[in-house]
Amino acid sequence: MPIWLEAGAWGLLAGGALVVGALIAWFVRVPRPVVASVMAFGSGVLISALSFDLVDEAEKTGGLVPTVAGALGGAVVYVAANVALARRGAQHRKRSQDQQPSEDEQAGSGSAIAIGALLDGVPESVVLGVSLLGGGGVGVPVLAAIFISNLPEGLSSAAGMKRSGRSARYVFGVWIGIAVASGVAALVGNLVLEGAPDETIAAITAIAAGAILAMVADTMIPEAFEKTHLYAGLIATVGFLTAFAIGRM
Repeated sequence: MPIWLEAGAWGLLAGGALVVGALIAWFVRVPRPVVASVMAFGSGVLISALSFDLVDEAEKTGGLVPTVAGALGGAVVYVAANVALARRGAQHRKRSQDQQPSEDEQAGSGSAIAIGALLDGVPESVVLGVSLLGGGGVGVPVLAAIFISNLPEGLSSAAGMKRSGRSARYVFGVWIGIAVASGVAALVGNLVLEGAPDETIAAITAIAAGAILAMVADTMIPEAFEKTHLYAGLIATVGFLTAFAIGRM
């Protein structure tokens, strides 16, 4: 199988966790503390993957200054886009309760939430595609981190969509679309960056890492803390150490 096609398949698999989470939320009433706990765990997993598999690798390849600049740039771009989407009703897109507005309450919020979900998923998928460029196969810690974090993301957000009165067609249209877009982003990232200088790949990795870290802090941790409170830090630490152990096996 061509590497670019393999990248697309891994991106689709990781994005598919969003659909699985949405299916669970639609048909099963999962207690909110459970959702929040899994979200905290997923946050820790992603932070670990960022620390040991993305930023560290980018710094070793491209140097400290490009890595810091890239990560900061990725975070700035993500936050700027997130602020714009929040003003259109997507601020609470990963919340499982009543925070998400309905279309009647804020026109255009459905589109903003869908675009926000895409914004959250693309950097992760590009990183997956890039991880295959070294010829050593997909980065297992990164893949595991994205899959584990996507499951509660899809679950929590879909629960919130359902509570705000959005239809099954909308909910599953969004998440299936994001899963497909994740596969495409991984595929395109692999194709475009094939043969690129190591410094370029390091910069792209750092940009994606910065965007992912901003996403975790802006959208995942608030939902996790709201119901787990003082336990959120402990659960996130367990997630962090789990991902770290996977990376060292």
